[in-house]
Amino acid sequence: MALLFISHVDSPDDWTRAFAKLMPELEVRAWPNIGRTDEIEVALVWRPPRESLLGLPNLKLIASLGAGVDHLLRDTLLPDGVPVTRFVDDDLTAMMREYAVLHVLACHRRLPEYLELQRNGQWVELPQPLARERKIGIMGLGVLGGAAATRLAGFGFDVAGYSRSAKSLKGVTVFAGRDQLKPFLARTEILVNLLPLTPDTESLIDREALAALPKGASFINLGRGGHVVEADLAAALDSGQIKAAILDVFRKEPLPAESPFWRHPRVIVTPHVASITNPESGARKIIENLKRIRQGLAPLNRVDPTIGY
Repeated sequence: MALLFISHVDSPDDWTRAFAKLMPELEVRAWPNIGRTDEIEVALVWRPPRESLLGLPNLKLIASLGAGVDHLLRDTLLPDGVPVTRFVDDDLTAMMREYAVLHVLACHRRLPEYLELQRNGQWVELPQPLARERKIGIMGLGVLGGAAATRLAGFGFDVAGYSRSAKSLKGVTVFAGRDQLKPFLARTEILVNLLPLTPDTESLIDREALAALPKGASFINLGRGGHVVEADLAAALDSGQIKAAILDVFRKEPLPAESPFWRHPRVIVTPHVASITNPESGARKIIENLKRIRQGLAPLNRVDPTIGY
């Protein structure tokens, strides 16, 4: 039996070692060297070619290399009846929580502004509210967003969350549904996006949404580049409507050299590294799901294509 690894950004080497340790009978094959198609039971993928998952008669599981599956549901033809799973793991969650906390604290303590002052040789003390006086907003209250929201609430911040449907999180005020989006934005001084990318959330953060935030708000994008109308964000930064932005994901990656975000004095760019899948943890999850499917059970963290996550 074999696992087909498809990714244009990740190396199969660490995954091959992980599966050799945990399930040596499962051979890892890297696209396009797929060998006999009838031997492939699992496909582990990130942005696979459109028809790459067809013609695999014994395929039992399609596993996304990351927490998001928009790359699969939007661009790839999926074989009927084969379950798709997203990656949910304590290590992945911990890394995203760390990144969110790091940059919320940076915006709260006005680090992007101090870095700009430093570059200009200016010694200026900026007013600093207390954590309990700072309103944080988390868009997306799934595994990753919920973990970030509850940890930030533990710092004493006034935290609110926005999601497709109502949720209950200790210490977090929850807004749900499109009719509550503008009230959520209106009270948010530091906005963190951790939504899944679906047709409903594509380009959600546009000129209108950015204008609904208090003037001088900060924006941290950890979701997907497709959530943001980048020209609208650049204009909001230039006007001062958005005071600072931390951007880890973009519509086109790597970020093109001509992007204004590289050079904006109050933008921090990172190369899609907020949370990185650990191969050994990931291999354990895939093996567990493969065993479940062989036993006639549903896999864990199965995606519902009708809602996009």
